[in-house]
Amino acid sequence: MVEIDQQQKFQNKIDAEIKIEPKDWMPEAYRKNLIRQISQHAHSEVIGMQPEGNWITRAPSLRRKAILLAKVQDEGGHGLYLYSTAETLGITREEMINALQDGSARYASIFNYPTQTWADVGAIGWLVDGAAIVNQISLQRTSYGPYSRSMVRICKEESFHQRQGYELMLTLSRGSEAQKAMAQDSLNRFYWPSLMMFGPHDTESAHSASSMKWKVKRETNDDLRQKFIDQTAPQIEFLGLQHPDKDLKWNDEKGQFDSGEINWDEFWRVINGDGHCNRQRVQHHINAHKEGAWVREAMASYQQKKKSKAA
Repeated sequence: MVEIDQQQKFQNKIDAEIKIEPKDWMPEAYRKNLIRQISQHAHSEVIGMQPEGNWITRAPSLRRKAILLAKVQDEGGHGLYLYSTAETLGITREEMINALQDGSARYASIFNYPTQTWADVGAIGWLVDGAAIVNQISLQRTSYGPYSRSMVRICKEESFHQRQGYELMLTLSRGSEAQKAMAQDSLNRFYWPSLMMFGPHDTESAHSASSMKWKVKRETNDDLRQKFIDQTAPQIEFLGLQHPDKDLKWNDEKGQFDSGEINWDEFWRVINGDGHCNRQRVQHHINAHKEGAWVREAMASYQQKKKSKAA
């Protein structure tokens, strides 16, 4: 009976738009749902450093190199904010990292696609970070206070990333025929995986119903995906590139675009570990984690010495 009363009080707070804070009572399912989502978000930021980091040494100018360095550094910072947020729910950083490395935790499927050309850096900034912004703007109003607040800064930085990516694509599309063809090729390869970032149709998602009830999510996967489709179509037209979705058509009655069906078989295949770079991305993370062990050990030793002196 006490449990039922707590559940009702908790839902009443959610319905009244009162943020849930770390020391508040919360259902175990709510806590686990948040840990799953926030840690997955953190993993995506950190793994997402790899595809673009691969191009830092090959950026075509010092300006482009500086921009890319700043962006990759930002993504590492986002991962830090999000891991710290998840830790307020009682999980340790080590547990989250172990789950990523043993494959029991997921990250955004888009980062298992290779960056084959310099234009891919632009496509990721424009499309991948653009899709992330659509989702994360909504997450600024999520019911869990620390997650909501971390999204404010992340969204500001992601907005810069999206503009940087689009500016790069604009430069290429206004350049030589070879550069425009490179931009078109990147758009073709990254457009559909960017749509997959929003997750499966809500009827097929195991978490959407509870996330919506608890206001962890404010909008459904399909509604967010539609927003991204509608904002991206005129951007593609302005670039002078061909839209990858040949079934895209404006619907006057709905006031939005009708679009072709996503290849969900590909989505599930990549999510389940059979993408181009799944094993490479995780192994790179494992290697970097091992190489950085001495730093963590030195920090732990320093902290221990400080505690001993204070005692």
